[in-house]
Amino acid sequence: MFYALAKAFHFAGLFNLFRYITFRTGAAAMTTLVIMLLLMPRLIAWLRTKQGKGQPIRSDGPASHLVAKKGTPTMGGLGMLIAVTISTILWMEWKNIFVWVCLGVMLGFGAIGFIDDYAKVTKQSHRGLPARARLLAEFAIAGAAVWIVSAQTGHTLFVPFLKDAGLHLGWFYLLFAAIVVVGAGNAVNLTDGLDGLATMPVIICAMTFGVIAYLVGNVKFADYLGVHYVAGAGDLLVFCGALIGAGLGFLWFNAPPAAVFMGDTGSLALGGALGAIAVVTDHELVLLIVGGLFVAEALSVIIQVGWYKRTGRRVFKMAPIHHHFELMGWPESTIVVRFWIIALVLALAGLATLKLR
Repeated sequence: MFYALAKAFHFAGLFNLFRYITFRTGAAAMTTLVIMLLLMPRLIAWLRTKQGKGQPIRSDGPASHLVAKKGTPTMGGLGMLIAVTISTILWMEWKNIFVWVCLGVMLGFGAIGFIDDYAKVTKQSHRGLPARARLLAEFAIAGAAVWIVSAQTGHTLFVPFLKDAGLHLGWFYLLFAAIVVVGAGNAVNLTDGLDGLATMPVIICAMTFGVIAYLVGNVKFADYLGVHYVAGAGDLLVFCGALIGAGLGFLWFNAPPAAVFMGDTGSLALGGALGAIAVVTDHELVLLIVGGLFVAEALSVIIQVGWYKRTGRRVFKMAPIHHHFELMGWPESTIVVRFWIIALVLALAGLATLKLR
């Protein structure tokens, strides 16, 4: 909205600031943070009155969770979706289709997560939507988003460390990219098991892909780095700024002991948004590096389930893997901070792929 207003005044005087993506990104982050700080106390109070017993805690999980986390309301991600949506619309360039697509994926996945959370709270069970129905809905949203994006960017999968080199996958690319979006959403969802564990890695990923979006959306930087230029991708930096502001605002209330959980409403939405950004920027494979922590959490569940079905034995004490370390005796704060450090190191490794070509 502000960009369109400034454009109507021909970017005269102070309106010239709105021309710059970096300025609008900082403004989007601050706007989202302020909205979160004002909105969340009221949202948390409302969720407590509506949910009663709060988020159901797994009875087979760490014993400390049954006491420390019992009664904590969930669906706090609803506040993040509201704040990010308002802030993005205020500061984005409205004609940018990529931002609308990523925003749509976030809201679509958030709606699925909300329905899932609602089912869990009303039934007081950790089982929500049937897995098949949930995946079908996710693939429908991701498929539509990928189809729109690929019409602008093509069907080529670009390979990290190689200079502007890629594999033309044809229509198979649509399936691959949809899997990236759905996989990212569910991987972040699986990581969201401890206070603040998923939020900071999401912030780090958003910062990293904000930089990537800015570079691939600038023809000079893209040519210098040897990455595929995507016209219009730079404005995703504004969306990433809004995600960062939302994450920081949520951490204010989610810091141990958490006053609220984001639930599937938030984690599924944030993961889906990151996956969509990776698809738009043609850095799907780099997401595996930058979001390596989320990948490890998801793989731990796949390995655990697969091995148990095959042998009747477990590889980990409990999956996702953060619970394995809990049962080994690691304090929750230790796990969270160490996982944050891992996420930061992986983000730096992901950024290194821009230059090592």
